[in-house]
Amino acid sequence: MVPGLATRVPLLGRLPAVYQEEAFTQGFVAAFDDALAPVLLTLDTLHDYIDPRLCPPDFLAWVAQWLGIDVDEAWPVEQRREIVLGAALLHRRRGTLPGVADAVRLTLGLGPAGPAGPTGPADDGTVQVSDTGGTTWSASPGAPMPGDREPALTVRVTVPDPDALDLRRLDRVVDAVKPAHVPHTVVVVRGGERTDAAPRAVDAPHPEGPAQAPPGLSAPGSGS
Repeated sequence: MVPGLATRVPLLGRLPAVYQEEAFTQGFVAAFDDALAPVLLTLDTLHDYIDPRLCPPDFLAWVAQWLGIDVDEAWPVEQRREIVLGAALLHRRRGTLPGVADAVRLTLGLGPAGPAGPTGPADDGTVQVSDTGGTTWSASPGAPMPGDREPALTVRVTVPDPDALDLRRLDRVVDAVKPAHVPHTVVVVRGGERTDAAPRAVDAPHPEGPAQAPPGLSAPGSGS
């Protein structure tokens, strides 16, 4: 029961008139009103429970599981809401440059994923994602192929304080959302001021085998 919560549908009004005038019946039925008021309120606002922006924090983990996202309970609730809110777009863009950029941005708490659509920004000034692939066409046979023969993915993150980032965690997020056959490198550099310090970097693939998705972002299925 919720103290002070009134029901929108009192049971007394549904009884025959002969019972509504009795003090005992009024008190007896009121006890059921107090018990059912939270249930009726939940049913009236059921749509809010599946909205990541409005649902209670303890229900957010359920919504995340339904969408195939494993959020870290240690993160601020607003960051978890943004990650769950962007789940559908993350799955849609999985394996693309914008998809990797979206996952990194959400992991860093930089706001929601990019605009709707199969593509989006892979370079917003804070998160830059590039690869060695390319496309071209030619009217002549035997034309040079674009890109490099060896696949590679580079994620460059510019933040004010690189030392505050969990680089290994970020690396495993990238490993979870990139194409499985493409090796990657994560580079974190200091932004906002000039520095002579070398950038922090981590290379992949992992020697211990395929990386598991971190608590922040899950990776259902295999990479492609």
